[in-house]
Amino acid sequence: MPQISHHLNWPDASTKWSAAINPVLANILLQGNAINGVKLINGATVINHGLGRMPIGFIITDLNANSTIYRSQPFTTTTLTLTSSAAATVNIWIF
Repeated sequence: MPQISHHLNWPDASTKWSAAINPVLANILLQGNAINGVKLINGATVINHGLGRMPIGFIITDLNANSTIYRSQPFTTTTLTLTSSAAATVNIWIF
């Protein structure tokens, strides 16, 4: 039985690889920053997000208390202001 090669030559491999992976890498959701262990007060808390640019959004990835949390000020290039209905510790993914 003849052997079948599953290898591409380098020019073909690099083109196919970049065509597949570049859209994933360009996804703005992946270009974010994890901020863990943020202690929110019952009220507004200002958080330095560390992106070095204007954020597009954020996701609460962990929450240790029953609380409603929302962005209460416009994004800035350095901070995110969250208002919480109760004291809580959260992990945030900001992108």
